[in-house]
Amino acid sequence: MSNNQERQIVSRARVAEHGEVYTGEREVNAMLDLVKDETERADSRFLEPACGNGNFMVEILRRKLEAVTRRYGTSRGEWAEKAVCALCSIYGIDILEDNVKEARRRLLGVFKAKAEAVIGANAGRLEPAARFVLERNVLWGDALTLLTVDGRQRPIVFSEWAFIGGGNVKRRDYELAELMRNKPYDGPNLFSDLGDEAFIPKPVKEYKCVNYLKLSDNAENQLQP
Repeated sequence: MSNNQERQIVSRARVAEHGEVYTGEREVNAMLDLVKDETERADSRFLEPACGNGNFMVEILRRKLEAVTRRYGTSRGEWAEKAVCALCSIYGIDILEDNVKEARRRLLGVFKAKAEAVIGANAGRLEPAARFVLERNVLWGDALTLLTVDGRQRPIVFSEWAFIGGGNVKRRDYELAELMRNKPYDGPNLFSDLGDEAFIPKPVKEYKCVNYLKLSDNAENQLQP
């Protein structure tokens, strides 16, 4: 097995059982270059339905944070809000639990490193929100059945994080199956950035607006049980 294969394959058993082959860095960048403008927009949403350990998501986050830094790097407050917004825009699903945990860890590492480089000692204030968002946005599930694979087989539910100004965020939770029922010819869905009026199904849960630094505070953020 070559070095390149070793980087892209964890084991032959996982390839056989799950078809798992990680996309190489060169291929990731070539594909993302096709949508370069979107990868540099903080609020442009990306969903990776078989995210593995996060190769695509990590590079998307890097690009978004670089763009945020170019535009807002001289203002710590604006940079922090836009950086959290960028993290909130990245979603992933994987059928293997260890991949989900590793993807979250890698994304958090990229986020923390950039935050420390830009805003220094204040970076730690962003970590609780970042961890909370990653737990909601990168999920252990099956993108074919649209169900979790944690033994309970519940519908996959993603959160929409709408930054509405003044550092406030409106969170709404949607079942992915309901979002996916909206076919392209019916109009765009939660993950559309076409600029048209999006068709948004009724959320399964809706939350009070909260400052982006307090996203992890469920007692304050949750509207109803």
